[in-house]
Amino acid sequence: MKRRNFIKKSALAASLPFVIEGIPFNQLSAYPALNQLARVSTNDKILVVIQMHGGNDGLNTVIPYDRYAEYYNLRPNIAIPNTGGRKYLEMDRLKQLALHPDMQGFIELYDNARLGIIQNVGYANMNGSHFKGRAIWFGGGGATDRVTSGWMGRYLKLAYEEGGNTFPDDFPNEIMPDPLGLEFGNEVSLGFHTEDTIPAAISIDSPEGFFNLIEGLEGYNEEEDIDKIGIPPTALQNSLYKQEMDWILGLERDTTQYAERLAQVYNQATQQEFVTYPTEYPLTAPNNVLRNPISGALRIIARLVEGGCQTKIYLVRIGGFDTHVEQVESYDNTLGIHAALLYHVSAAMKAFQDDLKARGVEDRVLTCTLSEFGRRAASNGSYGSDHGTVAPMFLMGPYKAGVFGENAKLDALQRGNLPDGQEDLIDYRDVFSDILVNWFGLEAARIPDVFVDYDYNPNSILTSIEDVQSTRFNLRACYPNPVRNETTFSFYMDKPAHVKLGLYDLKGNLVKVLMNQVKGFGEYQVRADLSDLKSGTYIYSIEAGYLKDSKKLVKV
Repeated sequence: MKRRNFIKKSALAASLPFVIEGIPFNQLSAYPALNQLARVSTNDKILVVIQMHGGNDGLNTVIPYDRYAEYYNLRPNIAIPNTGGRKYLEMDRLKQLALHPDMQGFIELYDNARLGIIQNVGYANMNGSHFKGRAIWFGGGGATDRVTSGWMGRYLKLAYEEGGNTFPDDFPNEIMPDPLGLEFGNEVSLGFHTEDTIPAAISIDSPEGFFNLIEGLEGYNEEEDIDKIGIPPTALQNSLYKQEMDWILGLERDTTQYAERLAQVYNQATQQEFVTYPTEYPLTAPNNVLRNPISGALRIIARLVEGGCQTKIYLVRIGGFDTHVEQVESYDNTLGIHAALLYHVSAAMKAFQDDLKARGVEDRVLTCTLSEFGRRAASNGSYGSDHGTVAPMFLMGPYKAGVFGENAKLDALQRGNLPDGQEDLIDYRDVFSDILVNWFGLEAARIPDVFVDYDYNPNSILTSIEDVQSTRFNLRACYPNPVRNETTFSFYMDKPAHVKLGLYDLKGNLVKVLMNQVKGFGEYQVRADLSDLKSGTYIYSIEAGYLKDSKKLVKV
């Protein structure tokens, strides 16, 4: 590529992505003001943010079936049914919540304590504009705050400035060779901006072309043995264009170094494909939403993480959630645009978690979703839903499992919107502050530097970690224990399963079968006569779907 063509593309499209394996993404190259912010991070945790672009309909995503009558009456032409082969998927009977029928991947994550659901997330007096709403979520402010930078950029700047380290002007360097943030897609969000920098990246057509570009860049003046990335013409040295030219050349320098590094760590990862990522929606949907747009990005992230990439925050975007019209098919409320999009997120995330686990890096990666607002509780006449307020967020990974917040109150709604100024609201800044403090290890006292002047409550609902599996699937202590003649075994399970309950000696030999049959969800008690057993210590064990547990019994 000729220098003049490179500069033309850089200057006109400084925020465009480069590509690995056909997937475009942007790098936060942080030139010039972040060029001294690298230091060894206090941990190796990573955050992946999935932006559900357009405003996700939270009520058809997470369905409060304890209030199904109110739910259905508000949106009869788009409501997910509670009967039939495509009824909602019961997620948690204690919380009385269900998911859309195409979110089986999230059901499996939830059952394995790898999914947290935070209800009624937003901010007071939410803005219904796509542009302003996204600016608030990425900027880290409230409804009336003027936002000119992003909370992710402010956090990264803060994290890498601490410690009093001084580094060379050149960035990346040996201590932090990777971009601080990577954004997939054709846009650069406000989230990575700081007050004095903008993110920058380069776009090319293929990974091969991109990596070839590393070795093929020519100097601006086309002279060899001077400077591979070139020097500005002498006439520019004292001109108004010198600073801009320095920025363009710095952009190219950083892009070259990042490209080499990302290619290295990508290829250092295990080449074997451990899981098959979903590529298409398997049912009927409009052509523009059939293809899964985030599977490729998540697959690349899994390999970059395993390969040693130190990037702290990744941002992946999936669009199409602005479903004013034909959110569902007129003949089936469970099919349509929204169904396909929810399938893409759920199925891709399940594959991503399986991939991370297979690569041995699952404990390092937390994924969360965000959307600029939810949809109105009341549907419109076009089989769709209009701009609303609060909506659920999802946390995926080894962080906090369970349900946080109250089920949506569907009575006495103003203008069909869920309330965004009541006590049930969970401010999105509390969610991300909780992640910064409890995942990345940021001091709680520094939160006002990231979410400017925000009064973060470290004792918020999110800090109470709920063991979702122990409340939904549990083997109780038998009573009495020690046992003379009879005792009662009891257990609870939230899903139907084939129950195998047995008593074993300490050598692992089966002594007595207590239950071996299919049971529905619920509480069970099994009374057993053990008078024929010898005195000693035994183990009683259960296998019932997700419930696998053992406890000790003493026979006297």
